[in-house]
Parts: sequence; C-alpha cells; structure tokens
Amino acid sequence: MKRQGALSGYRVLDLTDNKGMLCPRLLADMGAGVVRVEKPRAETFKRLVETADVLVESFSPGYLESLGLGYSQLAQLNPRLVMASITNFGQSGPYRHYKSCDIVASALGGQLYVCGEPLSPPLKPFGNQSYYLASLFAATGVLLALRHRHSSGRGQHIDISLQECVASALDHVLVRYFYQGVVAERQGGLYWSGAFRVFPCKDGYILLSLFHQWQTLVEWLAAEGMAEDLVDEKWRDRAYRLEHLDHVIEVLERWTKSHAVAGLVEQGQAMRFPWAEVSSISKLLKSPQLEARNFWVEVEHPETGKKYKLPAPTLRAVGGNR
Repeated sequence: MKRQGALSGYRVLDLTDNKGMLCPRLLADMGAGVVRVEKPRAETFKRLVETADVLVESFSPGYLESLGLGYSQLAQLNPRLVMASITNFGQSGPYRHYKSCDIVASALGGQLYVCGEPLSPPLKPFGNQSYYLASLFAATGVLLALRHRHSSGRGQHIDISLQECVASALDHVLVRYFYQGVVAERQGGLYWSGAFRVFPCKDGYILLSLFHQWQTLVEWLAAEGMAEDLVDEKWRDRAYRLEHLDHVIEVLERWTKSHAVAGLVEQGQAMRFPWAEVSSISKLLKSPQLEARNFWVEVEHPETGKKYKLPAPTLRAVGGNR
C-alpha cells in the first residue's frame, strides 16, 4: 500500500512569494495537496477557501483585508481555516509597513552583526536565511494550529515576522547576552565556543574539533613531528588553551596544510574525532551518504519535458501505519 503522509487529505492554498514559498512545499512534503493561487479574486477565491484547511500568504499587512479577504472575513466562510501570514515585520508595530527583504531582516534581526571575520564589517549569511526560517516557523505554526483544531473545531490566524524569526534563531548570542552580559563577536571560521574551526588543507578545507580528545590529537601531531610546543604540560589545561587559542590555531593550521582533506577526515573519524570536509557543491552532489538515501530525485517539467534534479523531501516517515 502506498505510504500516506501526515497531512494526506489536507488542502493548502498557497499565496506566497519568496518570503514564504518554502512553507507550502514543506506541507506538501508531508502529504498535503497544495493549490497555487497567483492572484486571488474575491468570488472565485472564496469558493476555494470554503473547502481549504490551510492558507499561507505573504502579502503586505492589510492587503487581503482591502480585497475583503482578510482572516476575519474568510473565517466566516470557513471557521476551521488555518491561515499563516508571513510578512517583513508582522501584522502590527511601527515597522509593519516598512519595505524589507532577506538581507534587511538579517540586519534588523541581529544575524548580520555576528557573521564575518573579527576585524571586518558584518557579512551576509549565504542564501535567504530569513525566508527559510520564516517558512519553518510558519509550517510549525500550521501543524500546531491543525492539532488545536481537532479539539476546538476552529482555525487560527498565525502571524509570522521575518525579523522575529531571525532574532529568535540567534542561538547562543541572546543567551550569553541576557545571562552573562557578553556581546557576541564575529569569529569567521571559528565556532563561538572555540570548539571547532575551519582549516585549510592541500586540496580544500576541513572542519576540526580543537579540544576533543586533546591528548590524542597532540600525540598524532607529535608522531609527525608537527606538535611544536603543544606537547608541554601547560597545554593540557583547557582554560590555558582557550586563553592562547591563536597559538593553537597557528600550530594546527601548519599541520592541516601539509595534508589532503580526505586523509585527515578518514583517519580522524576512525579515531572518533567529529571532523568533516567542507564540501564543495560538486562533491555534495556526489555524496555517497546522500546517494544511499536517494536524496536527489529527478523531476520532469510537465510542459517542456526537460528533467531536473532536486532534493527529495527531508521529512521522512520511517514508522507507524502504512
């Protein structure tokens, strides 16, 4: 029997642009039937809403209301409707009508400030990270609202702000500021806690753990005559290593530059070090792990017949009823 997704039988109306287009895709990956609506027209659109479970939109605040298609109006037609609105700054507040985009949200959400090299200006993270975050939060909100609907019988309107999504995903940055008064600094390829760093090799880059199994790492370098003064007793103290991290990095970088990436990764993993190659896109496409899991799928364009490779759904049900 064909495996059914968690949202099989649910109908989603998609009125998103780049800000929220990942959200309907995630819902589709879970089995929902998604109907793309380019330009909502009041009479026709209302008929679609009557039989829909979810509506995801990313118009400016107030736009759908101006068409008579705001949530209060649509909920009268379908009280069970769950609607997720993904906007730059949310449905309220002094910035609600400000113009924005991914990089603006990244800047105002604090993400830009902590990305880049220590002595360089803030650096934009790769990709449309604020858009992806907003879609993930919206999809989560939709699932929670659908669960709530099972008991209440009524839908909800979910208000998603790009700026808030970015700020809420700053990981350690806000925790350290609120509880330790520490302002996070840009650290380039060094992980915030000093636990990992990206190093150059002969033929690429490798991500190394700096303190995991320290003595084993030093013995490895010493066996190759490249440990320098790291064999001294003082370096066994973690606090001392953190205080003099620049020197540790200099020694390790001289060592990694004398090796190819694959050799270090293979031997490191064999010794239980959590090391990894920094994959190029071409190597990512050839990853034996992704190939084994059938991650890349071929899709045929319905009009041109041309075939394209795409990532498979990342949400996989591996248990339960079929």
